[in-house]
Amino acid sequence: MKILVTGGAGYIGSHTCLALLEAGYEVVVVDNLRNSDAQSLKRVEELSGKSLSFYAFDVRDENRLDALFKEHRFTSIIHFAGLKAVGESVTIPTKYYANNLISTLALCKMMKKHGVRNLIFSSSATVYAQDNAMPLGEDARLGCTNPYGWTKLMCEQILRDLCVAEPSFSVVLLRYFNPIGAHKSGRIGEDPAGIPNNLLPYITQTALGRLKQLSVHGDDYDTVDGTGVRDYIHVVDLANGHLKALEYAQRNRGCEAVNLGTGQGYSVLQILHAFEQVNKVTVPHVIGPRRPGDIATVYADPKKARDLLGWEATLGIEDMCRDAWNWQTQNPKGYRA
Repeated sequence: MKILVTGGAGYIGSHTCLALLEAGYEVVVVDNLRNSDAQSLKRVEELSGKSLSFYAFDVRDENRLDALFKEHRFTSIIHFAGLKAVGESVTIPTKYYANNLISTLALCKMMKKHGVRNLIFSSSATVYAQDNAMPLGEDARLGCTNPYGWTKLMCEQILRDLCVAEPSFSVVLLRYFNPIGAHKSGRIGEDPAGIPNNLLPYITQTALGRLKQLSVHGDDYDTVDGTGVRDYIHVVDLANGHLKALEYAQRNRGCEAVNLGTGQGYSVLQILHAFEQVNKVTVPHVIGPRRPGDIATVYADPKKARDLLGWEATLGIEDMCRDAWNWQTQNPKGYRA
């Protein structure tokens, strides 16, 4: 079976491509390389011992997308392509709406035209409103605090409506929590451009000396140590979740939203101390003020993923910290080295 992976050269996309190849799928990647590096796909081929097809263009380009669908007979699509920085989405919201919505609409159009009926969509826990009780189940109240989150929720609605209009379609909306870690080989991992937006790359780059210190945003929350608590999931577990979702979509019709998280929350300081202990390094840090919009605790109820997809996380926080550091030390400047 041949799978189209949009945004497949990115952090989660590259790990999922590797999992797909190892599971025996044929893989075709489309990525405009705005937030990724084609080197990741070369390393995926090296790790798997198999080849994939790569096309460097923007998914919004309907002419090239149409030609791609004519060239390849896809059975399913995994849609990662999109802009993803929460802070940046606040400063350039129209760019986020144009990119994330139009790319999804272009894919929907080509799926209808070429008879492809299965889609796995890369969504986010940012679609949940802030006033929900924890843990977050898929039936929790929806509502976003930033344009990035709204693009994900709007894409979810587009895909839900598509499944109503086209009963033969099968869509799984995967709502990620906080992916961290890297492949255990250290050959592929998270390689943010510029200053990292996420916690663990900031920790690894500080431990390496590329950044001066980690700023912890607030230590007066009602949590175990006053710092924010989140549900961190190993990117390899996350990639395997996409394979399970793919198997589900191939057997069922309709649209389902599914959380991918561990159900376990860890605070910022717990992650920091676990990283230091596992890797025997010291990470300079300071306590700063809270960030506007942050809440104390967010973690998933992963029951639906277990019951519906037969998936659950298997890798712990020590694995996440060890693998992230292994990636960073082998690739101190990321793929650009």
